[in-house]
Amino acid sequence: MEAARAADPGTDVREYEAGQLSPGEVAEMLSPSLFGGRRVLVLRNGQDARKELAAALLAYAKSPDPDVTLIVTHPGGAKGKAFADGLQKAGATVVPAMKLKNDRERTAFVRDEFRRAGGRCDEAAAAALLAAVGNDLREIAAACSQLLADTDGKVTEAVVARYYRGRAEVSGFTVADAAMVGDLPGALEALRWALHVGVDPVPIADALADGVRTVARVASAGKGNPYQLASTLGMPAWKIQRAQERSRGWTPDGLVDAMRAAADCNAAVKGGAEDRGFALERAVFAVATARRGGGAR
Repeated sequence: MEAARAADPGTDVREYEAGQLSPGEVAEMLSPSLFGGRRVLVLRNGQDARKELAAALLAYAKSPDPDVTLIVTHPGGAKGKAFADGLQKAGATVVPAMKLKNDRERTAFVRDEFRRAGGRCDEAAAAALLAAVGNDLREIAAACSQLLADTDGKVTEAVVARYYRGRAEVSGFTVADAAMVGDLPGALEALRWALHVGVDPVPIADALADGVRTVARVASAGKGNPYQLASTLGMPAWKIQRAQERSRGWTPDGLVDAMRAAADCNAAVKGGAEDRGFALERAVFAVATARRGGGAR
């Protein structure tokens, strides 16, 4: 993805879960664009691709469009191995991505993320970032990207502490969790305290958007065992279970309104709104209103 964007900053990058796509949808994405330009299509959890989709992707891999980069992730297990082997035989480049087993490997991952983007991060800063965001690689990568965007690229332990100050006591996730279950007083109290102790508005806005988006994805998947849905949705079972609990009281229309409010909030907070705290407070009110408007089940 980085190489494609380096060649063309306007590259269109789209990510999907392989288990949720049909051959027709993929064919449309891979077909030549009337407007030209480079495109990157990322299919996560390729082992979940249905037989027809796998066949379509294998056929495409034998004669790919030079302006379209297809990336398929696979955990390396037995499921979907024939599909993965077929892509390799068709000429696909295989990039091994070993599971990170300990803090030393995760720290190295953080430092490499900064180094690849032209930034710099020492070991103490990497450890502080891991302590703040946890061990989920996607969240770690997103945090690295956000810090690179919001700083000059030289990230120290002090920078991480300033950015995530107060996270142990209250964070954007605290605000989002309260808002998603309809606890407006609790969400506002958490938001005001987070801003008071110096938590940056950007991760709060990101957490609110992630909270709404996660509940919407899980709700659309229907009721089911979190462990069975984990591979399909591409998220850990505990996160799915929590989202299922938070989806009670929401309707599809309410979630649409909440997603719109979260998107507007992100644009305001990251676009340099004059009062970012007010933008966050307005979003919390909007999410609570969207939930109340849906009615309780």
